[in-house]
Amino acid sequence: MPSEVATETTGLLAAAVEALGGSTRDGQVRMANAVAHAIDTGEHLAVQAGTGTGKSLAYLVPAVAHAVETGKTVVVSTATIALQRQLVERDLPRLAAALAGPLGSEPAFAILKGRANYLCLNKIHGGVADEPDSELFDAFETSRTGREVTRLREWSSDTETGDRDDLSPGVADRSWRQVSVTARECLGATNCSYAQDCFAERARAQAGQSDIVVTNHAMLAIDALSPANILPEHDVVIIDEAHELADRITAVATDELSAASVTLAARRAAKLVDEELVDDVIGGGELLGTLLDDAAPRLLTALPTGWDSALASLRDRLWRARSGIGPVRAAGDADGDAAAARSAAMTSLEELHDAAVRVLTAFDEPDPAKRRDVVWLAEDPLKTGPRRVLRIAPLSVGGLLRASLFADATVILTSATLVVGGSFDALATTWGLPVAGNQAHTESATIGEVTATGKEVPADEAPMRWRGLDAGSPFDYPRSAILYVAKHLPPPGRGGLSAQLLAELSGLMTAAHGRTLGLFSSMRAAREAAEALRENTDHTILCQGDDSTSTLVRRFSDDPATCLFGTLSLWQGVDVPGDSLSLVVIDRIPFPRPDDPLASARARAVEAAGGNGFMSVSANHAALLLAQGAGRLLRSTADRGVVAVLDSRLATARYGNYLIASLPPFWKTTDTATVLAALDRLTA
Repeated sequence: MPSEVATETTGLLAAAVEALGGSTRDGQVRMANAVAHAIDTGEHLAVQAGTGTGKSLAYLVPAVAHAVETGKTVVVSTATIALQRQLVERDLPRLAAALAGPLGSEPAFAILKGRANYLCLNKIHGGVADEPDSELFDAFETSRTGREVTRLREWSSDTETGDRDDLSPGVADRSWRQVSVTARECLGATNCSYAQDCFAERARAQAGQSDIVVTNHAMLAIDALSPANILPEHDVVIIDEAHELADRITAVATDELSAASVTLAARRAAKLVDEELVDDVIGGGELLGTLLDDAAPRLLTALPTGWDSALASLRDRLWRARSGIGPVRAAGDADGDAAAARSAAMTSLEELHDAAVRVLTAFDEPDPAKRRDVVWLAEDPLKTGPRRVLRIAPLSVGGLLRASLFADATVILTSATLVVGGSFDALATTWGLPVAGNQAHTESATIGEVTATGKEVPADEAPMRWRGLDAGSPFDYPRSAILYVAKHLPPPGRGGLSAQLLAELSGLMTAAHGRTLGLFSSMRAAREAAEALRENTDHTILCQGDDSTSTLVRRFSDDPATCLFGTLSLWQGVDVPGDSLSLVVIDRIPFPRPDDPLASARARAVEAAGGNGFMSVSANHAALLLAQGAGRLLRSTADRGVVAVLDSRLATARYGNYLIASLPPFWKTTDTATVLAALDRLTA
């Protein structure tokens, strides 16, 4: 018998769908009921919802109902700006109007971003600006920056939001940094003369009064890492594009050290401390830079000889300089204009000091499986001078998420791709959730009778409960698409694309009459294929990097005879329903690079703990990307086509079936003639 929660949710969803001119979808109903039950019981939920399920509406309806009925805020986090805009500009306004009647009031919603996305009035009016990086100094760029900063200052008097995304046309990152601050650089409302007019504070205030707050995974990370509450008080978090959560959290928690960053921090402090302290910091940075430049980029399993003393010296010099800076003056003080410069200098010195501490303590634990951080030496391609940089990232973010996210709120995680190898457990591990054999299933999510709140009496030793649900898809995959694996091709090597692979790709494109999205494991491979095939085909071949990605996708969508080749952002960011896309080609299984330091360290840690590092890290990474790439093909129920994988290992290697289990249930074949004939029929 359906519960009151399920009955109410189904009714609200039906009202919303009718008001928005849509039609009821079984998967959407299943998902909405499961989300409502999770909110009611406090049990975390992972939901895989394929393209066309209508997952945004499925989680927004129960979220809005909960927020309005309880007066508590629900946070919705996404990985991409595109989805944030869709939610705030299209989905939520229409949904709020549709549910105003049934709920008795119109829900309020807001978007909340990091401080660096908003203009800082104190920085604008105080005349504080970052000094240009001498390694990147260029007269033309400096002139351009000056013009853009002038335009930003003028815009600050006209804009209501101060939000960078509302500025059109936009400006370069370098220019925006002159008029914005990070959360750590911010003076705080009690110390800033412009606190009452602050754009970031206004956005936070609006979010605090809203039923639904839309933010991003980076803000979740900042909130988790900060001792202060960045997000408004909430009891439910919905994470869309949850397959990217761990990587986004890792990126925010990654620090770096380089000679250039130390020099920049010293410059910022130059007018605030003794010249001797500044020279000390610069000298410490130069010593570190010499050590970095004399070493090869690699994963570090221990600190090389001499590095510990150099890092300890740099750590101490940074702290002496930070201590030499006076306290931030209160608002209205005669020296108020210098407060932002003082705060920026202190922040730079503190961040570098903390990074040095992390590196020095990273190898204290002898067991690699128990280490907290991973350290590696990298080469920064964006720098023109010394390019070595020391990076440090968490080995795992599972503990952080478990302690700061799952322990404090009910969490719903959703994406079109969460099932890896037939189970949710691979991703659950990266989130810090216990592995409990949560196999993907699609049974009805209508839950039986529950109590008034559904929540159990908490116990100190109660396990963290979560559930996985595959909401299904409206697509008839076996009838709509073919998965073709080119089993006859030689395994891919390191010497570029083989002649056999290029010939196979050319034949497939010809049979498809263009209409091809080529997804490559590297930009080099995409360009190599584009250059080789442009000489042997009449079809227009666009390659990522020739223009902005949005322009290329639009040109590809407008002309069915066109092909588009590219790499990572195309694996996840292309939505082209209709006749312009009938063939998705994947050149090789997208394993992480063998020299990827973070992936290598995580695999070693798994092996040190007795697990299979390749399957836990490389195979799971590849499975998620394969599913994302294959998902580009069917974007509407009328679409038909082929996903062609030109890597024979998918058919011959032992891990092949594991990867295929992560893909939709396409009709499968390794017969070339069958696929060519099918493509010709589809696109004739």
